[in-house]
Amino acid sequence: MPRINAPTVAEHRAAQRRALLDAAREVLAEGSADDLGFAEVATRAGLARSSVYQYFKSRRDLIDALIEDSFPRWSERVQREMDAAGGPDRRVLAYVRANLDLVAEGEHAAASSLAALAPTARTTAESASLHRQLSTPLIAALTELGAVDAAATAELVNAVVHAATRQVEAGDDIAAVQARAAELIEPYVTLAATSGVRGNITP
Repeated sequence: MPRINAPTVAEHRAAQRRALLDAAREVLAEGSADDLGFAEVATRAGLARSSVYQYFKSRRDLIDALIEDSFPRWSERVQREMDAAGGPDRRVLAYVRANLDLVAEGEHAAASSLAALAPTARTTAESASLHRQLSTPLIAALTELGAVDAAATAELVNAVVHAATRQVEAGDDIAAVQARAAELIEPYVTLAATSGVRGNITP
């Protein structure tokens, strides 16, 4: 039995599984989906290749575990940062900033690689679920700001996020991209928060 680096065997196994998932996500974030093999993942996690089989029976099993792990992590991160931001105007801006931070950290590239590796009904369902989970707090913040059609306004916010995502992934500086996105969105949310504007940014 390998040396235990945690108080219990269960915690040790959980830590090793977490290390393997993080290593696999790192491979995908680099855009090297073809390298998502047990040997590469094990090397990055600092484990023997044979150890991977204790946690994942096959590459398909590893991909499924990554899908199950990755999508909730994204929505939980965005929700946490929105919750900490304060008022609804700050929450909308936190939504934009958090999503772009995740893109810069490689999470979007990893998710895109997963979708390419596993274009299945499960992946589609997980992606749709993520979109709903992300949209719900954004729509709630926009509703609180008084947007006439919060869902439609959320789609416009997301259009800015998607365009900014492409810029980040093309190599633009993350801080500069976030600043440009905020320049587009902040005037609306600030005016809505201070003036009770409903659905437009004209005083």
